[in-house]
Amino acid sequence: MSELRTIGSPESLRRDVVVVGAGPAGLMAARRLYEAGQSVAVLEARDRVGGRTWSAEVDGAFLELGGQWVSPDQTELLGLLDELGKETYPRYRDGASVYISPAAGERHVYEGESFPVTESTAAEIDRLTELLDELAAEIGAEQPWAHPRARELDTVSFQDWLRSHCDDELACRSVGIFIAGGMLTKPAHSFSALQAVLMAASAGSFTNLTDEDFILDRRVIGGMQSVSQALAAELPEDTVILNSPVRTISTEPEGGVTVWSDNATVHAEQAVIAVPPNLYSRITFEPPLPRLQHQMHQHQSMGLVIKVHAVYDRPFWREKGLSGTGFGPDELCQEVYDNTNYGDERGTLVAFVSDEKADAVFALRESERRRKILESLANYLGAEALTPEVYYESDFGSEEWTRGAYAASYDLGGLHRYGAHQLEPVGPLHWACSDLASAGYQHVDGALRQGRRAAEEILDKTT
Repeated sequence: MSELRTIGSPESLRRDVVVVGAGPAGLMAARRLYEAGQSVAVLEARDRVGGRTWSAEVDGAFLELGGQWVSPDQTELLGLLDELGKETYPRYRDGASVYISPAAGERHVYEGESFPVTESTAAEIDRLTELLDELAAEIGAEQPWAHPRARELDTVSFQDWLRSHCDDELACRSVGIFIAGGMLTKPAHSFSALQAVLMAASAGSFTNLTDEDFILDRRVIGGMQSVSQALAAELPEDTVILNSPVRTISTEPEGGVTVWSDNATVHAEQAVIAVPPNLYSRITFEPPLPRLQHQMHQHQSMGLVIKVHAVYDRPFWREKGLSGTGFGPDELCQEVYDNTNYGDERGTLVAFVSDEKADAVFALRESERRRKILESLANYLGAEALTPEVYYESDFGSEEWTRGAYAASYDLGGLHRYGAHQLEPVGPLHWACSDLASAGYQHVDGALRQGRRAAEEILDKTT
């Protein structure tokens, strides 16, 4: 079993491959390369592995501060969990859900998959869902930019696309919540219909995104970060070097690459850049990356979401026959779920405050923000939600080496212009992260797929 280390002073290392980033993508790349006989160094800016997966104990409660869920289509992740001997457990979902209608704010307790709206609105939601399912199946996740309709769909915002196909405002907002607030964590006017179709296709269909029992199916016992910890433990001692943000990457004229970080300089034949695109600009590339790369990176940005954790002495909502699941297009917390840990007698709720709503509450004092968020939880589940034993807000937007959540996406028009080039190697530099995935886009599954792909790309060049 390897030991993670922080080198006390800069030292020079020579490896076949250097990996920048010790999240799931970087560690999967390192694992595959090591299996093939390559020597590897992994440089990680943080004091931990896992990237946007992060499990921690907060005030005596185990919380998954980052990515956590596993869905049935995520075969790369599921296969790895089997290899690592890790078990999963289902998200609690017994009982009724709660829907809070916009404007009037009426609270509805309902069973089944459909929101409790009028028949006409329900029909429009179904029709929009069918349209998006058809587009996702037709365009796919692998090369959406290559489809004949790519430019058409990429130059109209998802908000405008919805309203051009439907004049029922509630239906448009109810459909939009699943991609805008629920996935890309950006306002629906800021990204394209093509980007929305990619998000849906990456999960198999738009219907899968709207089915919380599919997309939020299971969790890993011990937390999702434990997957990265297990991958790192398989590597030779001193492979993963923490607290080592990469400052400069130099591509040598005679071949190879030199990577300078705070605690190590690594000379290698190839490099895998396994951090999200919004962090590429934190690195100085010598010589500079090609113009097309610079342009592309300027059109990719992270979303913004607060992941709220509230832990109670018991899962009180279950006593009321509620699953803990709630949706509200106008609510501060647009989504709420039972997030109780495996074998835990206490009850945990997780909720999400996205994009412009997050902007608004970040302008408040911390105490006022907490009060408003808990009031939103109480709107769904009752006054007991106002007094958790443990309360915590995950804000990856303020984390130095993430700066947003959940993942990067293109601005309006960017996907069809640059998508075909996002994985193109630049000499010995190869790219890998969930932000660039097709299947599993924005998820750990996609990160693992991209790490494996980058490793195979290198092995194809060197064998």
